[in-house]
Amino acid sequence: MSVDTQQAAAGLSDEELTALDAHWRAANYLSVGQIYLMANPLLTEPLRPEHIKPRLLGHWGTSPGLNLVHTHLNRVIKDRGLDALCVWGPGHGGPAVLANSWLEGSYTETYPDITRDAAGMARLFKQFSFPGGVPSHVAPRRPAPSTRAASWATPCRTPTAPPSTTRTSSSPA
Repeated sequence: MSVDTQQAAAGLSDEELTALDAHWRAANYLSVGQIYLMANPLLTEPLRPEHIKPRLLGHWGTSPGLNLVHTHLNRVIKDRGLDALCVWGPGHGGPAVLANSWLEGSYTETYPDITRDAAGMARLFKQFSFPGGVPSHVAPRRPAPSTRAASWATPCRTPTAPPSTTRTSSSPA
């Protein structure tokens, strides 16, 4: 039996499962926060009506599944040392795409004002499906010539910890 086959047969360690679960839960929180929250991203105060967006767009139902795929795809990429490009189809799964790219740092590399801290999370949440922000289907911004033609293609990296424990630099993971 090869080493890869033995590792696959052994399954994931408790530590690996815990890290994957933490990443998935963080991505789900970031997804739902983009859909619903205009302010108070870490819920540091009791939720009030002014914290909720007046117009809700984006499909929560697609987000957990996309987050699960992204989380495990990152695990495979890390384990095998692959370079990959995730291609997410059209639709309203934008919160998941943005959540995962924010968690792994590529969103901040492209948009440095959306930092990987509470202030950046607040901007990430407020800009989603909001006037002047990011459309719910994550369309490219226009007329910026540097915008990727395929707005639904994002680089995949390695899984990261929830935002409270992630590094704050914008260096590659």
